[in-house]
Amino acid sequence: MAARTTAEFTLDPPDAERLANLNGPFDGHLRMIELRTGVEVASRGNVYRLTGPKAMVRKTEALLRGLWEDAAGDALDEPAVHLALAAIDADALVNDDIEPQEVTIRVKRGTIRGRGANQAKYLHAIATHDINFGIGPAGTGKTFLAVASAVEALNGSRVQRLVLVRPAVEAGEKLGFLPGDLTQKVDPYLRPLYDALYEMLGVEKVVKLLEKNVIEIAPLAYMRGRTLNDAYVILDEAQNTTIEQMKMFLTRIGYGSTAVVTGDLTQIDLPKHQKSGLRDALDVLREVDGVSFTFFESRDVVRHPLVARIVNAYDARDAQDAQSGPA
Repeated sequence: MAARTTAEFTLDPPDAERLANLNGPFDGHLRMIELRTGVEVASRGNVYRLTGPKAMVRKTEALLRGLWEDAAGDALDEPAVHLALAAIDADALVNDDIEPQEVTIRVKRGTIRGRGANQAKYLHAIATHDINFGIGPAGTGKTFLAVASAVEALNGSRVQRLVLVRPAVEAGEKLGFLPGDLTQKVDPYLRPLYDALYEMLGVEKVVKLLEKNVIEIAPLAYMRGRTLNDAYVILDEAQNTTIEQMKMFLTRIGYGSTAVVTGDLTQIDLPKHQKSGLRDALDVLREVDGVSFTFFESRDVVRHPLVARIVNAYDARDAQDAQSGPA
């Protein structure tokens, strides 16, 4: 068992409202931190006392100091504390060759930063590469951060338009069974992109930009034959592209454009015999200069903490099935 130690520190300047924000209702945030780190956290005013394994005490102090800075400007909630805790576990995943500078995105809803090492790495990669892949389970912020980056680029006039794309393949179903015209048929597949845009820009502005074709939301099949200059292009749910579709999409990129491809290789809805274009791109493009890959894990999940445990349970089952082979 690791030797236990005690550390005491003070958060200045003293501010009762800020301290309440940091500690959470009925010290709920402190209890979350205790459960995840194994460090006992006691507070008296702005003086904190930590007891636990030496290495985790240091990390917990750094965590609380970071949350103290955030508490000055933002209302902390359980997801924010969960993300900060995930960052403690994820620090070792960051490659040494990633520059440590922080990327901050400013949109209508406020300031967005990468919460956790992988999100910070992802934002930095998007800022410094023309083609980017974000691969990992649901709830890790892949699409949300990509849309936020795209909105900031549009607001800053670094691009002239946003093109948000999804393959219209879900659970083996076809568009034909859906009612309505083509727009009404594909809208359900594109709804997550609309939701992210509404949160970033507000509904009225999104509607106006869609009418002016500054924002275009389209099924992947509509990208064939186009060249996109001065555009920010996001391909979501890329695990459901074929190899040919992925190649077609990546070769649409023109001058002054940025592309972000997001997907989860554990949720492929293509026929069993068909290889995912996302998996193939990972094999083919991994060493290509100018293309970045960010891999998210269950610890990066930013939804309810149960989501991470659910992802882990399925991963464990899949690993067991792979070892035992077909029944």
